[in-house]
Amino acid sequence: MAGEVDKRLKELGITLPVPAKPAGNYVGYVVTGNLVFVSGQLPFEDGKVKITGKVGKDLTIEQGQAAARIVALNTLAHLRDACGGDLDRVRRCVKVGGFVNAAPDFTQPPQVINGFSDLLAAVLGERAKHARFAIGTNSLPLNAAVEVDAVFEIA
Repeated sequence: MAGEVDKRLKELGITLPVPAKPAGNYVGYVVTGNLVFVSGQLPFEDGKVKITGKVGKDLTIEQGQAAARIVALNTLAHLRDACGGDLDRVRRCVKVGGFVNAAPDFTQPPQVINGFSDLLAAVLGERAKHARFAIGTNSLPLNAAVEVDAVFEIA
């Protein structure tokens, strides 16, 4: 039987991807107590980084937001795994850390990471409200436009 979050995903026309395998000596997430720490996610689709480059130079804010939405889908895929397939176990998103591969004079990383936060809100509703940081950086792995990590509380 589909839960509330699964129904919402279906209403939004969203199919979560298979969680990407870690690219190094780490795991995609760690569950400790009632917290899930999801490792930094990139905008991977079909095994490749879908959106690369520097926001403010190679990419627009909207393209950065699109990358952040892909990252949110990958994060939710790991979270679903951590919850044994039941995203209704999510009580809330606690904290989001957003990194934007940015041109030196780019001052709008929060607007880019809104792509992540907005997708989470569309899927999880009130449970998506979180503390957050969003910063620009001079590079990210594989020249990805965005990387985000997140912490969730689960039942």
